[in-house]
This record gives sequence, C-alpha cells and structure tokens, in this order.
Amino acid sequence: MILLKNGTYIDWQTLEFRRADIRVEPGPKGNLEFIHPSPDAIGVGDEADTVIDCTGRYITKSFANGHHHVYSALATGMPAPPKQPGNFREILQYVWWSLDKALDPASIRASALVTAIACARNGVTFVIDHHASPHAVEGSLEIIAEAFESVGVGHLLCYEISDRDGAGIAREGLDETARYLQKRTALVGLHASFTVSDETLGYAVKIASRTGSGIHIHVAEDKYDQEHCMVRYHKRVVERLHDAGALQFPKTILGHCLHLDDHERALVAASPAWVVQNMESNLNNSVGFFNSKGLGDRIMQGTDGMHSDMLQSARSAFFAGHDFDAIDYPGAYHRFRNVHRYLESNAIAGDWENNLVVLEYRPHTPFSQDNFYGHFLFGLGTQHVSHVISQGRLIVDNRKVVTVDEEKILEEANVQARRLWERMGAQ
Repeated sequence: MILLKNGTYIDWQTLEFRRADIRVEPGPKGNLEFIHPSPDAIGVGDEADTVIDCTGRYITKSFANGHHHVYSALATGMPAPPKQPGNFREILQYVWWSLDKALDPASIRASALVTAIACARNGVTFVIDHHASPHAVEGSLEIIAEAFESVGVGHLLCYEISDRDGAGIAREGLDETARYLQKRTALVGLHASFTVSDETLGYAVKIASRTGSGIHIHVAEDKYDQEHCMVRYHKRVVERLHDAGALQFPKTILGHCLHLDDHERALVAASPAWVVQNMESNLNNSVGFFNSKGLGDRIMQGTDGMHSDMLQSARSAFFAGHDFDAIDYPGAYHRFRNVHRYLESNAIAGDWENNLVVLEYRPHTPFSQDNFYGHFLFGLGTQHVSHVISQGRLIVDNRKVVTVDEEKILEEANVQARRLWERMGAQ
C-alpha cells in the first residue's frame, strides 16, 4: 500500500482539483481511497508500506503512448547511412530497414529495457508498440513484454509483418503474432500497404478476426504509399484496408493518416478504428502534416519511436496544428488522453486507476481547473515528474527508476548499440 500525503489530485477526465491524502491499493484494478488531509492524525499511514509527502505537488493519472517503436531505441548517435536518403522510402531503406535487419535477441532486449526506463521516467506507464526485427522474429514480442514488465510498464504489442524481406519472413511474422496471441493480448501488426501483399493482408485480418484482436498499421504516412496502392491495386490505401476487412475491428490502429482524401476519411470515421498521430516523426521525415478533418473523434497520440515524452508530443501536435489542423486547447488534451479511452473501450488490461504520476510543479501563476489547459501546454513538462506508480507499485521514486538496475542496463545498451551498428555496417 502506498500513501500519498498532502497532495492535490487532478481528475484526468473532469480536471477537478482535490486536496486529499490518497491510499493507493496495489495490483491490477487497485482502488484509490481519498482521505481528508490530516497530516497530524494518529495512525494515518501506519498501514502503508510507502508514504510519499506530496506537499506542493500534483497527482494525476499517468500517461500512455499510442504508437512507439522499441526497435529504434539504439539508433541515437549511430553512424550516417552509406547514402544520404533523398525521400521517405530511402529513409526507410537506408536507415530503419538496415537497423531492424541487424537486431538480434540481445539488442532487442536492450532496446526494450531502455525504452521502458525512458517511458517510466517520463510518467508513461502504458505503451502500444509496433516492433520489427526480420532476422530475429521468433520470440521477439515476449522479450519486449518481459523487459517492459521488469520495469513496471504496461504494454500492447505487435510484430510488424511485411513482405519487404520476402514471403518467408512475412510468414514468420504471422506465426510470431499467432503464437503470442495465444498467451497475451496483442495486435496484428503490419508495416504499410506498400510492403504488404494481398495474401499477407488477408492472413492478418483472419488472425485478428479469430483472436478478437485488431490491425496496427502505418497508413499513408508518405504520398508513396498512396501512389503504390493506386498503381498496384487500383484503389487508395484506406479503401484497400476497408475492402480487406481491416477497419472492422475496434482495436484497429491506423498510424499517421496524412495523405487521405475525403472518401478515405469518411471510411475511417464510419469504422470503429482509431487513428494515432505522430507529429514529430512526420516533421523529422518531412512527409507532411496531420489534419484531423473528417476523421472523427477517435484520435490519439504517439511518438513513433522518436522519444518517450508524451507531454512533448502533445505540445508539438498543438503548435504544428495551428496552420494545418483544427486543434484547440481542450482538443490537444483530449487526444493526449485518448489512449486511455482506446484501452478502456477495448477492455485491454494494464491502464488502471492506480497508475499515477506525481508532479513537482511549482507554477508562478494561479493553477486551477479553470486554466488547466494553459498549464498543460505551456507549463507542465516531464522535468516535473518526481514519482510514478504503476498498478499501485512505485516504479520511479524521486526521479530514479527503482524496479531495475538502470546503470547496468545502460552499460549493456552501449555494448549492444556498438554491436548493432557494426552489423549494420557489414550489410
């Protein structure tokens, strides 16, 4: 049991501010018990294993990431590719597809651990991840799951199935997905329309239908995706996914959705599928700007492997949206929190009420329910995260991850990064 004393709780949905002591029950579905502040009361906190003084601090629901890429974690600082990419497809070919082909079980584990640590430090206790390691497919999802759980971060994983490395590896991705779904909740991952054959797409939809899962796929991230689809299949990307049955699942996640026409937007809005926005990745790859017009309300936010800071992503989406999107203060926060609604509406476990973040935020202007959005966009940052609780378990204590040996993990990550870069150079 954890007792949070003398803090101010912010309800993540109503934004009501409430001064209270909070008893946090451990375990899945653990409850929060609110107690009137009584710092001198005899016996209060005696039953708690951990007491955290939250005087001057704010407590709220922790954060979640709607689209991440563990496989990119060891890319920071890596050598430049042999050829300077001239377009988005070449960025994939010379950077990300070179990296993912060089991954092995050890580097996957290191990538997952440093990603989970970064998420925890940034107040993120649940991650939806889209993984690729075409020469180390079997068992890769379980490696990631175990790494995340050792840190204390919940997860919804998928393997990025693709025909880009041949039909055999595509089949391995399908098999890995089917195996993993036998024991864990997961999604059926596909890379993008332009690297997925009709046969692979059909198999993926069948697996999703049979297991009650959904499809997680990059959609029209770049114009090339649409151009390829029109030439090869004589239809646009969302039309192809719709015709294949991929949009029928309420767990389906469509990543990016930049280059859609009005008909495609209407198909997405009429389906139960969700859209995930990844603004900073779009900016980094120069592929375009997100526009929510006609897509409906089921839009959440992710980082696409760029980093693990969801507050930063929310600000980026808001600022870039000034000229390209209809997004206001409440809308920015709504998208930031929509991952929780996706998880709850699909009965996906792990994003519980007792997942909390404590913010050591000392605003120099009044802070209340009435002006929360202004502080959310222009004041709050992950530098204010002091404690993180996941499923009632303290995983970050005074900005230190306490569930794993972070120094040892970072040392191993450095070793694995060097080996990974060497293998990339040898391709």
